[in-house]
Amino acid sequence: MASGLAGYGEAVTTTYLTLTSPAFPDEGPMPDRFALDRGNISPPLVWTGVPEGSVELVLMCEDEDVVAQPFLHWLVTGIDPASTGVAEGEVPAGGQEWTNDFGKLGWGGPHPPPDDEPHRYFFRLYALPLPAALPDSPTADDVRSSLLDETLASAVLVGLYPS
Repeated sequence: MASGLAGYGEAVTTTYLTLTSPAFPDEGPMPDRFALDRGNISPPLVWTGVPEGSVELVLMCEDEDVVAQPFLHWLVTGIDPASTGVAEGEVPAGGQEWTNDFGKLGWGGPHPPPDDEPHRYFFRLYALPLPAALPDSPTADDVRSSLLDETLASAVLVGLYPS
């Protein structure tokens, strides 16, 4: 949280949305238990600094080190903005999980090709001032389009796999 002065001594406080995990550091290796073929458990996440006026949080996890477009591993909408995180293997409070690019509902863990360098998994959290306007079965592209002008704040956490 940062404070500053505006005008004639009027205090202004700005909060910054942050996203972390107690299981791995930002840009650090993700434990095997989160991988698709090693347990396929969603990681614990912690967030702080959700801005006032947020009515919904949206969480996405994508592998951006694939050949074509980013590969969606997790999409959760409708997360309670009063929440401060999610436990390992759980769905965030109030959240609705959607189909990932494996064609399964919910978390689909890392599964890069065997001979690839470690892939980067981008966890993105968005704070919205209005409920996301999405179709019945949203895709990552639908979410990106919906969030274009509607985001109050966002945060990113990157995990690497394999370590």
